[in-house]
Amino acid sequence: MRTITELLDILNPGDAVLLRCDLNVPLQHGSITDTNRIESSLATIQALQKAGARTVLMTHLGRPDGTDPQLTTSVVARSLQGFLQSSVIHVDEMPPGPRVQSQLADLPASGILMLDNLRFDRGEESNDPILAAALAAGCRYFVNDAFGCCHRTHASVAAVTRFLPSFAGFLLTREIEVLSELRDQPERPFWIIAGGSKVRDKIGILAHLSGQLDGVVCGGGLANTLLEGAGVPVGLSRTEPEALAEITQHLEQGPEMLLPIDFIAGDDLNDPTRTQNIVAGQEPDSGMMLLDIGPKSVELFCRRLESARTIFWNGPLGVFETEQFSAGTKAIARMLGNHPGKVVIGGGDSAAAARLFGVADSVLHVSTGGGAALQFLEGSTLPGIAALIKNSEGDVR
Repeated sequence: MRTITELLDILNPGDAVLLRCDLNVPLQHGSITDTNRIESSLATIQALQKAGARTVLMTHLGRPDGTDPQLTTSVVARSLQGFLQSSVIHVDEMPPGPRVQSQLADLPASGILMLDNLRFDRGEESNDPILAAALAAGCRYFVNDAFGCCHRTHASVAAVTRFLPSFAGFLLTREIEVLSELRDQPERPFWIIAGGSKVRDKIGILAHLSGQLDGVVCGGGLANTLLEGAGVPVGLSRTEPEALAEITQHLEQGPEMLLPIDFIAGDDLNDPTRTQNIVAGQEPDSGMMLLDIGPKSVELFCRRLESARTIFWNGPLGVFETEQFSAGTKAIARMLGNHPGKVVIGGGDSAAAARLFGVADSVLHVSTGGGAALQFLEGSTLPGIAALIKNSEGDVR
């Protein structure tokens, strides 16, 4: 697979580069609430600017059903312009046509042109080569820096590589480097913290890595499901009993399983009127759910993770967005921020928690791809990466 470092060696000022980033930022009332994905893409964008490339930037935003004015990428262009302190020209045309080509022809060296939302065209998600050709039109090279989209066979990450010499951006290269080491040669002891609400998302990665894992700290839906399966009352907590047999099969002969020993329960995820501190085995009050780990569990988890050399955190330990249920996740995040081992954080909610509690810059790596990171660690071949590898077999000229 070719990387942007190789591209920068051959790039001439004025060459047009099509750049796919994952700038699918969260919006509230038309405003961006978290610019992390934009900031994560700056290194590649600025390197192309410095080299004098004319950059055609593309991303999807949200899940529009056709063209949706509320999901235009103009809001992203404005935010990016602030970070770069230089003009970002937005063209509200998707698929790209005459207006994009006219703007591209007039774009100066180091200029940036942003396309509208890729998902305004249904050919994006169907990997349509006609859309891919329209995206590539007028460009000399393609750079994929959207790791979070590489698990999708979409036109802007897969089919487009049929039309241009293709390279991995700095962010994508870094993701592959860190996650490959985690998957193939982790320093041991190697522990995973598996939280969050979705149990099935964890099965593949636990199965693939079970031979290398020394322990799994269980939280969220995984802990609730295992506890319920062992006859421990969990109240109205979300569980996935249909996944229990498969989890047990993968882990019964494998790593140490560490379950919470106390909890904070509540009657509502977002606006609780009642909370309850209970120990494992105690029946929660009527109408209550287990929504955070308790202080004794925090102490136990931190103590057992002290000797780990590698930790992968996927999924919060509670509903950290709600103050009453944030203490467990906050404590674990801050422990990880001070941990001397290699700490990698993957998954949207875990990454959000790491940023919220101020530890994102204190760990080895925070992955920008939730589903992509999990599939990569499961040993799956990601279509976007496979397309780059196949393209690298061709002549770059």
